[in-house]
Amino acid sequence: MAIIVGLIGTGTVGGGCIEILKQHREDFIHHYGLDIELKRVCSLNPEEAFAHGVEDIFSQDYHDVIDDPEIEIVIELIGGTTIARSIVCEALSAGKNVVTANKALMATYGEEVMGLADKMGKELFFEASVGGGIPIIDPLKHSLIANKISSVMGIVNGTTNYMLTRMSEDGLDYDSALREAQGKGFAEANPTADVDGLDAAAKIAILASIAFNSRVTVGDVHTEGIRSITPFDLEAARDMGYCVKLLALAHRSDKGVDVRVHPTMLPVAHPLSSVGGVYNAIYVIGDAVGETMFFGEGAGSSPAASAVMGDVLECARHVKAGIAPLVGCTCTDKLPFIPIDELFTRYYIHFTVADRAGVLAAMAGIFAKYDVSVHSVVQRGKKAESGKVNLVYVTHTAREASIRSALTDIVELDGVLFGEPSLIRVEE
Repeated sequence: MAIIVGLIGTGTVGGGCIEILKQHREDFIHHYGLDIELKRVCSLNPEEAFAHGVEDIFSQDYHDVIDDPEIEIVIELIGGTTIARSIVCEALSAGKNVVTANKALMATYGEEVMGLADKMGKELFFEASVGGGIPIIDPLKHSLIANKISSVMGIVNGTTNYMLTRMSEDGLDYDSALREAQGKGFAEANPTADVDGLDAAAKIAILASIAFNSRVTVGDVHTEGIRSITPFDLEAARDMGYCVKLLALAHRSDKGVDVRVHPTMLPVAHPLSSVGGVYNAIYVIGDAVGETMFFGEGAGSSPAASAVMGDVLECARHVKAGIAPLVGCTCTDKLPFIPIDELFTRYYIHFTVADRAGVLAAMAGIFAKYDVSVHSVVQRGKKAESGKVNLVYVTHTAREASIRSALTDIVELDGVLFGEPSLIRVEE
């Protein structure tokens, strides 16, 4: 007997799911004993849906999927947190299992929708919400469940990773790298969610919630993007044996958890440093397993659709076997959040300053005032006719609040600085 599914959303990922079902339905029957029948497809864009040959099962009203008593699994792929939230909640309330790729929904309303799934005794799968085709949600919830996870960090946005790769390897400035990424279809016309770190923040909120069994929403994530990163910073990092990545980081300590997204300097020997282009990678440390890394394509129709259909098949297997939901919401701990001001790490700071006597001494005095120990300071480049020079500081481990206070005072030095300083945290 076939497992009946309904699909809502026929964009890049939805179209990929339709194609996978067309190409592999017989394989699913042969290898897994699962006949997946797509009974209804819903979209507000008929032409987009018809391109995949689903005219005979098409609808523009998602209620046709929710209200169909034969449909046991609803696939939600429209994104966002408004209509999608209604679709997921209505589907669960109607006694249907749900598969979604919606990171924004899970990072904002995860507690609500997972609580509803538990209440209704149904399953909610969301593997494709993080990392595209990279399996990470299921390993955290099953394969690594015997571990106490202390750290999850990763490159989870392909757009910014592509841009930083081009800026580092080929000397492109930010604007040129963005235009190229948009031209290749890696970046949207409005790139805000990517370049300002919002996409990565939603993903690390989901990962941290699962890894630490404590609810983290996107609003809990300190978020910075890559707009201020320059080729100068990338060259300086490379000369010091580092690379710069937009990292999503979540760490657990005895004091609580800190969850953040920002440009980060990594030693070139770190496994994440070799991840270039549009690829994603997620690095997990557990007390039993040690260090593990999950790597692959993080975006695109095929990788994301692969993750969605993997969830559909797992859900269908449970439905056919009459298996109750295995692992629902695990966010039972209420760990405190460590504010960004309490972060202790090393810092790279780049100033463009007036080339005159006394500048270094004035800045050194301010760093000392706030108990910031300087590891190194280097003047990069030759003496400039413009009267400006570039100073690069690398600190020893310091408190974020102290660094911010020092920068505030340095910025106020009369006639010393040109433009805002660049600050990049260093992760060892």
